[in-house]
Formats: sequence, structure tokens, C-alpha cells
Amino acid sequence: MQNTELTEAEIELLQDKAQFVRLETLRLISIAKVGHYSSVFSCAEIFASLYYDVMSIRRGEPGWPDRDRFLMGKGHAAVGLFPILADLDFFDKSWLDNYTRLGSPLGDHPDMRKVPGVDFSSGSIGHALSNGVGMMHGARMQGKEFNAFVMLGDGEMQEGQVWEAALNAAGHGLSNLVAIVDRNGYQLDGKVDDVLGVEPLDEKWRAFGWEVHTVDGHDVVALTELLRRVKADKMRTKPCCIIAKTSKGKGVDYMESEPGWHLGYLAPEDTERARQMILTQNGEQS
Repeated sequence: MQNTELTEAEIELLQDKAQFVRLETLRLISIAKVGHYSSVFSCAEIFASLYYDVMSIRRGEPGWPDRDRFLMGKGHAAVGLFPILADLDFFDKSWLDNYTRLGSPLGDHPDMRKVPGVDFSSGSIGHALSNGVGMMHGARMQGKEFNAFVMLGDGEMQEGQVWEAALNAAGHGLSNLVAIVDRNGYQLDGKVDDVLGVEPLDEKWRAFGWEVHTVDGHDVVALTELLRRVKADKMRTKPCCIIAKTSKGKGVDYMESEPGWHLGYLAPEDTERARQMILTQNGEQS
């Protein structure tokens, strides 16, 4: 069984990679001139934990048949995923320099037909978990044991298709399916619970037959050790939901308190201010 405790070197790597996601998000949105800063910043540690520690993947082999799959319900956070896929040699890093430009395969949402390493084309909210369920049924039919990790926005919990998929997954005992809810508290129109309340989320998922855990989604140690334990548990007969408590815009203080940054653009001088804030999170200055 995999050791679930992280070493100091592993912790430093994951913190650095989460910072890398935030910094590259700033850079790519400066090319596009508009983008979803705060939606990426809330899940940067989730991206880092999955791709640099938990998921079974092979550098430079995005189509490896036995890889773990990642599906992203909140597809508007793709700008934070693309730098990771390039960093893992799934495509040439030069693609990033033309993010969203005419002819670029990298758009505001991920397209599995165009971007190596993307397992699911997302945009319209609510479909990712259903596709994860389908992948797990397919894996069972083929005798494969890979896992599927599905990251969902908390506003996405308002979609009926999510709960149909949850019911199916539990009913068929798809224990290699892990849903991660990025519980940052906000959606496009404001606070999630003001638009349409979703609590108590943990009790809802348990009522649908899932194993449920809650974790600080910015604590790379707690998050990664939990994900390691979940993946290593071969005795579990249920799918697993992890509710990751996060802050939208984490790392840039004024984005954490202003929901309008769901979609926006920073002028060059403001991008530099944000960059310095992010660097300071890890005790760096440049």
C-alpha cells in the first residue's frame, strides 16, 4: 500500500506546483485579455495534488490506456489545467504562448478532440460526473482498474444530472470513482447558497450512497494524504466524494472578497501586483 504521509520534499513540490498554476493563469489570461482567475485559484492545490502526486499518469503519454482519468465539471478553469498538461509533456509548451489566439487548440474550455491530456470536453455545467460514471462502467467491462477523478463546482450541485449520476454510481458500486467538490462558496451570479442553497452537502452525498470526506482544499498535506488514502482503499465498495473547502480567488486578496472576479481582466500593472501577492504566499519575492 502507498505511504499516505508526505515528505517535506513532496510538500514543497506540491506548493510550488500550485503556485505555478496561479502564475501561469495570470500569464495566459494576459494573452487572452479575459479569463477566470478566481475559479482557478480556488482549485490550484487540487490540480497540483492530483497531477503531481495522486493520479497514475505517464509523462509524455497522454493516451496511456491505464492512466487515471480527470474530468472537470467547472471547465472554465481550464486555463489553470493547460500549463500542467504542457509541464507533463502532453503537448509542446509553446502552445501556451498562443492561448485562445486564432487557430490555437487551447480555448477557454477544454476540448478532448484538440488537447492531448484532456479526458473530457466540458463547458456546459453538470455533465462531468455522468461521463465519469460511464468511464467507470467501461473500465469494469474491460477489466481495467484505473480511477476517475471528477472535479465539480459547488454551484454545479444545483444541476439535476449530477444527482442522477451520483445515484447510478452508488447503485452500481463504482468504487474507483472520486468526486471532488470545489466548495468555494460562489458561482457566476453570487454566493451559491443565495442563488440556490445546496447544504448540507455531506449529508446529501451520503444519502445517495457515497463515502464522504471534508478537507481544507488549500492544505496540500491534508488534501493529498486524504486522496492517497482514498485511492489506496481497495476494500471500499462505494464511490467517494471529497468536499474541498476553498476560497475563490485564493492568493490574491481582493479576488477572495469580490465575486465579480469570476470572469475578468487585469491590466499589466495589476497583473504584476497579483503576481507579487502569489509569490509572497510561498515566502518569495522577485
